[in-house]
Amino acid sequence: MCGVLEDTVSLVLREDVRLTVAGRTDAGVHASGQVAHVDLPSTVDTERLAHRLARALPADVRVTAIRPVPLEFDARFGALRRHYRYRVSDCRWGVDPLRRKDILHWPRRLDVDAMNAASARLVGEHDFVAFCKRREGATTIRELQRLEWVRDGDLVTASVSADAFCHSMVRSLVGALLAVGEGRKPAGWPASMLSATERPSVIAVAPAHGLTLVGVDYPADDELAARAETTRAVRS
Repeated sequence: MCGVLEDTVSLVLREDVRLTVAGRTDAGVHASGQVAHVDLPSTVDTERLAHRLARALPADVRVTAIRPVPLEFDARFGALRRHYRYRVSDCRWGVDPLRRKDILHWPRRLDVDAMNAASARLVGEHDFVAFCKRREGATTIRELQRLEWVRDGDLVTASVSADAFCHSMVRSLVGALLAVGEGRKPAGWPASMLSATERPSVIAVAPAHGLTLVGVDYPADDELAARAETTRAVRS
């Protein structure tokens, strides 16, 4: 998505632009609440730009709003937290065909109470190395602020929020919790992985298409610079 949007904005404005996004999602993950910033001349009419982008972008990418922000705003480092949803259907005859691209079908009935019991033990600041694909020089310490599952008929939805996520973290958490939900693992098993010093092969990564970035929170304008400085500090 980022590359497509960069190319389209560059084409429309006839100048090379580079976006900074709130979160680079894994390939195949959806984003309905992505936030990005780009440096543009003050003469650019942002309302007109939104209309021009609507005509130029492919059908699966849309810019819903454009507005000026303070110079201190940084879409990535200024964020307070990101919010994701992961959707699973354990309906025995499969997913509604109209929702097949954003809901994972699970062939076995899921115990949501067991999944929530397991999820509660993961909330807080931990080293999530067991649930992340490590990147050179990047920390895997994160503060998981929310991880809850809700059932609505055959649809089971996880709401996941954190100050930041490392690569494949949400999908790995979901994969571990699905194992609990179908009864293959006890409720305490995912949290026991927090003591790992490297990623174990027993944790499956849930498919990308069930995951959507739904929102990003930012502080007040006068706190943006301080927030960015705090985020850039590597935790240990």
